[in-house]
Amino acid sequence: MAERKEMNVSLIRHTLNPEELVALSAKLCYSRSTISGLNDRVSSRDQSEFIERLMNMGHESTFEHASFTFGIEGVSRVLLAQLTRHRLASFSVQSQRYVSYEKGFGYILPPKIEALGEEAVARYTEQMNQIEEWYKEWQELLGKKGEQSNEDARFVLPNACETRIMLTMNVRELRHFFSLRMCNRAQWEINELATRMHRLCLEVAPALFEDAGPACLRGKCPEGEKSCGEGPRKKAEREALLQSLKKE
Repeated sequence: MAERKEMNVSLIRHTLNPEELVALSAKLCYSRSTISGLNDRVSSRDQSEFIERLMNMGHESTFEHASFTFGIEGVSRVLLAQLTRHRLASFSVQSQRYVSYEKGFGYILPPKIEALGEEAVARYTEQMNQIEEWYKEWQELLGKKGEQSNEDARFVLPNACETRIMLTMNVRELRHFFSLRMCNRAQWEINELATRMHRLCLEVAPALFEDAGPACLRGKCPEGEKSCGEGPRKKAEREALLQSLKKE
């Protein structure tokens, strides 16, 4: 039977001391010192102010030396299609060809459908179960030959079907990703993913991610007449988040 899934995001790995690495990379551009000498000085001091200066200068190529890898589960193929537009990221995705769903697939329930009430949710669930039956029917008709059958049976699977992803981005690309996908105008699922990823990054490297997010956190909203008008609320939420992290 098809099973409803919830989003789960974890930070699997990240560059060791990412703030120090970014600072070291930038200082190298302007110093006659050896790399080992610079490394000693960088590691002995807080680099927050220097990183802020780099951001103000627009010297963000140095941010590309640090990267973060996330494990993502309980998300839809709709989200995957949006995520792969960020071409500077690296992806590994659970295959619908090699992985069979004959024992059921996970699916994502959109909040707006859930908000319609129990009857709507029951109808949606029924549709997911019907799709599962169609999928298994095609597996049978195609001879149940593993990947050879799965690769065509999967064509009836819905965009709601759960997928699992390993995602790696460098800091510069993450900041760009957050600027687009944490905006209120972003689609709800990728907005939630970006928000969770940002929180995990912020806990590791606050100097690199304190101001990351929609453009309204740093100035004027670029959406013009399409702006949601909630810039002040976004700024208040970010300040509250930073204060809560400092208390932890």
